[in-house]
Amino acid sequence: MPEKEAREMTQERLVRPREVANRLAVSRSTVYRWFWEGKLRGIKIHGGTVRILESAVRDKLSEAY
Repeated sequence: MPEKEAREMTQERLVRPREVANRLAVSRSTVYRWFWEGKLRGIKIHGGTVRILESAVRDKLSEAY
């Protein structure tokens, strides 16, 4: 990952998959699938925990409208 992108990610709010699912009205498994397919930007932290970038959630919401 480029250094600039890594810095931007550390300054942005990270959202739990459950919250993303609620906001996008999809299942948590869909959130995880989109993350692994690259359709939702986020990071994998210790122990395999996934967090989604707030901007990725906003982008997905704007696609729907």
